[in-house]
Amino acid sequence: MCVLRAWKNWHAEMLEEALAGVHRDVLKRLLEQLKDLRSARELVDFISAQNWEAVDADTRLIALHEINQAIIKLREKSGMEPIDDPRPGQPDNAFRIIKAMLESFPLSAGEPAGGKAR
Repeated sequence: MCVLRAWKNWHAEMLEEALAGVHRDVLKRLLEQLKDLRSARELVDFISAQNWEAVDADTRLIALHEINQAIIKLREKSGMEPIDDPRPGQPDNAFRIIKAMLESFPLSAGEPAGGKAR
């Protein structure tokens, strides 16, 4: 099995577990928002309105991946390059703003991401 396929399968399993976990409500709302994403600004506003501090680090990383994929699709649909991070000194784009929000909490916030012995 190729590495990319294995990673995609692993991510799908992690997403499925997260959708069955304690933070399923926020993740379901996020996926619903991403399903019909039309505006990066709407997404930033949606993300900032959620209580991410209560969400474990693993679920936040899963959410960040889903957000990244949705932004890429939106950019491509708009005829833009899939990824176009700003140069140093330029304002952050939606993905970088959201990433900073989701990573602004310590890994121990909400729990997992290597914090517990497995």
